[in-house]
Amino acid sequence: MPRIINYVKAVNEALHIAMGNNDKVITFGLGVDDPKCIFGTTVGLKEKFGADRVFDMPVSENALTGVAIGASLNGIRPVMSHQRLDFFLLAMDQLVNNAAKWFYMFGGKRSVPITIRLILGRGWGQGPQHSQNLQAWFAHIPGLKVVMPATPYDAKGLLLSAIFDDNPVIYLEHRWLHNLEGDVPEGDYRIPIGKANILKQGKDLTIVALSYMTIEALHAIEVLKNQGISCELIDLRTVSPIDWETIFQSVEKTGRLLALDTATETLSIAGEIVARVSMELFDVFKSPPRRLALPDFPTPTSPALTEKYYKRAEDIVQIIGKMLGREVDINEIINGRQSPHDVPGDWFKGPF
Repeated sequence: MPRIINYVKAVNEALHIAMGNNDKVITFGLGVDDPKCIFGTTVGLKEKFGADRVFDMPVSENALTGVAIGASLNGIRPVMSHQRLDFFLLAMDQLVNNAAKWFYMFGGKRSVPITIRLILGRGWGQGPQHSQNLQAWFAHIPGLKVVMPATPYDAKGLLLSAIFDDNPVIYLEHRWLHNLEGDVPEGDYRIPIGKANILKQGKDLTIVALSYMTIEALHAIEVLKNQGISCELIDLRTVSPIDWETIFQSVEKTGRLLALDTATETLSIAGEIVARVSMELFDVFKSPPRRLALPDFPTPTSPALTEKYYKRAEDIVQIIGKMLGREVDINEIINGRQSPHDVPGDWFKGPF
């Protein structure tokens, strides 16, 4: 029987399992033990494992990241949270010039096994300083692994893999995914970092997506299926390293590529996918590859602006229609949505 839980519970289970399996795993950072426990993801940890292993710290992002680096060099496996990705920008020097380079600079003899949980996304009028999606920044840095789980199953399996990886991993959670439900096995299981997942088989076009855009793509695919269009969906799961083999095999089959991203378009992960596949498989394309990401502007705050700023399932359907030279209908999507700003729609819950 499937065991359906939400994304928050999946993250929480992974933390409980990791800390129970290895007493060197600690969890600390902003909000870890406050009443809301980082949207519920750290509930029960302090009560079970004690204040020596689960604790908050003063708001000095650069300093607490340095503490994590020092701890990791002395046998500890820290899981550190800065809650919003935006807050972590104050610690980029520690991440880029220390954590990411340690293994390389010391000839592989010392490593920094840190997992850094950062929450990104949108909604609630968060605006330009609390809604940034900067995964391309992190993926650009040699020595960092960057994961972006889109489902509860992946949230648990990738977090456990990240915690027990011997080098730093950036674990990016989109806040709209926290209430998503899915089948999650009990116990310890690991999803390999760097392996994408084919969520839907198809023949007309390959969609490569990440994080929350994977869910919008699933919605779009069902609408397109009713109109006779068959799409293959690859959920990257990891944006550094990228599973190029899976992408290449799919595009060789379909001859078309659409890359989706939650970030701004220029120099995005989606742009890198289009560039690399074009270099390797130019001759197989039946139509020019496309990417769908955010416009190159700071994230707006007001609902009037965000409604047109973010990309949704209807945008995916429309761009695929253009790539195939087909008329497509988006009314099913538009009519099923209650709020364009804070709620994905009635279709959004899972499992998918």
